[in-house]
Amino acid sequence: MAHVVCDPCINCTDTACVAVCPVDCFRVGPNFLVIDPDECIDCAVCVPECPEEAIFHEDDVPEGQEEFIALNAELSKKWPSITRQRPRPADADKWHGVPNKRQYLKTE
Repeated sequence: MAHVVCDPCINCTDTACVAVCPVDCFRVGPNFLVIDPDECIDCAVCVPECPEEAIFHEDDVPEGQEEFIALNAELSKKWPSITRQRPRPADADKWHGVPNKRQYLKTE
């Protein structure tokens, strides 16, 4: 089992979670982070670091966000690894707490 990044991360991409990951399982896209389920060791150290509360154990993904399990697996094979924390996007605060951001996810 692995952890999954869900909807709240879209357009926020705070990378504090990346900084604590002991196995570098995060991948970065244009406006979202994902976790490679083949790399994740299920340690959960990333969960409390996420200010968006966007990271869940695969078994605890909120109802209605189950598609993010497959999205993390799919996109982690396409996107590059991110191993260091970087500044948040300039407009991240305006996206904080906004629900249902799936339509804004950029995959390319």
